[in-house]
Amino acid sequence: MFKAKVIVKRLQSPHQNESFTKFQPLNSALRDEVFKVVAEIFDEHGGKALLKSSGDVYIKPNGIDSKYYCFTRPELVEAVIAYWKKAGARHIYLFENSTQSNFTRMVFALVGYTDICKKYGVTEIFLDEEKSVDFEFKGKKPEGEDEKGYRHTTFAIPKIIVDKLINEQDQNLYISLPKLKTHSMAGVTLGVKNQWAFPQQNDRRPDHNWNLPYKLADVLGYLQPDFTLTEGIEATVFGHYPVTAFADKCIKPFKVLLGSTNVVAADLVGSRLFGLSVDDVPHLKVAIERGYSRGVNSLDDVEIAGDISDFTQRYDYDLVQEFPSDVQIIKGKERLCAEGCKNNPLTLLQVLTYDYNGKGGWTLIMGKGFDPSEIDAIQGRVLVMGRCAATEIGDRLVSRLSKKNVYFSGHCNDLCATTNAMCHLTKISPLKLAPLPFFHTAKVYLTSLVKGTQANIPFLLADVFKVV
Repeated sequence: MFKAKVIVKRLQSPHQNESFTKFQPLNSALRDEVFKVVAEIFDEHGGKALLKSSGDVYIKPNGIDSKYYCFTRPELVEAVIAYWKKAGARHIYLFENSTQSNFTRMVFALVGYTDICKKYGVTEIFLDEEKSVDFEFKGKKPEGEDEKGYRHTTFAIPKIIVDKLINEQDQNLYISLPKLKTHSMAGVTLGVKNQWAFPQQNDRRPDHNWNLPYKLADVLGYLQPDFTLTEGIEATVFGHYPVTAFADKCIKPFKVLLGSTNVVAADLVGSRLFGLSVDDVPHLKVAIERGYSRGVNSLDDVEIAGDISDFTQRYDYDLVQEFPSDVQIIKGKERLCAEGCKNNPLTLLQVLTYDYNGKGGWTLIMGKGFDPSEIDAIQGRVLVMGRCAATEIGDRLVSRLSKKNVYFSGHCNDLCATTNAMCHLTKISPLKLAPLPFFHTAKVYLTSLVKGTQANIPFLLADVFKVV
């Protein structure tokens, strides 16, 4: 019986002894071992024989943000680039489209990818700066035909992805480098979710609710990586975007690398390391049901080349349930989507409060189904999250509190609008979230604007001026 193979390599060199609230480059022994093990993983899958007719290699890390431990370690990215450079790749490209409210050029500069690309002569591709073409989300009917259907049925995908990785997939090698992370809205974020970079940011905002797993599977139906190498030098639990103040609770030094030519198989094994099954990861379940897993239906269809028997704990993928006492949080009783208006704003609230000492004294409302008396008792400033809450109570709040005191983030998940609102409410400058010297930040920002970025970038003075 055929089984998809996933190679699991355990790293033996010691990790840092300091608190994970400090992000450290890998020590020389661990870094050298990463380079060695990366080569072993590729060699065991055929090495340079993986190259296709063009000789070109397209590499996608998880570079959603520069927040500690949420991105693929630069040492792993460099090891992969160095391997394919030595293997004779004609051209190597490093590409990404960062999460909403970020732009990729800035993230590459902050995490060190730009320096690596300069060192090895690798071409950076910032997908948010690329021209796009429209594709369909095909997995469900439109909202008008099915109340649980898609509100938004098309998405803009960068043309270079269509040209080089879809239309010419038989010519170019596509390698995905996800970070080993749980996800408070998806169970895990590994190889399949690493492709959520392909829809441009505007198209990720609607339907980021119960429909998220279906849309992740839609993207997988168009394109799958030729090779998935998951970086688990550290793993994140309690979600994918660890609050630095909580890092010693959220960061686990698993010291493991996973490699496979089957992205679903790789993700099943990655989930297993967290003690999670396919039933805990809806987008994997949908992908399997649609036949996108190339015959893999469960871990029974996977050959694990390596020992993971000591991974016996089940880790929590929901957020650390600790929130500021001076921010009132009101949740709808009829509907509250973890994938939508709940967990992204709660994560950002934790970051701005516990990592940046943001101010409280305001109210956060999310979901659907509110007690009118509770809404009418709200005083002061209030942020209304999501379409459901805005439709139900938006006008009621504005008529009583006035526009200046009511903030809206109107899509299921609009991180830019949420960031603008929360930065103003907490009095934290968005510039603090991009810790580069001011003139370097300005140069990267202006370059991205000139290049036509389609990213939704927060207003740089959002702490001073209300914009939502």
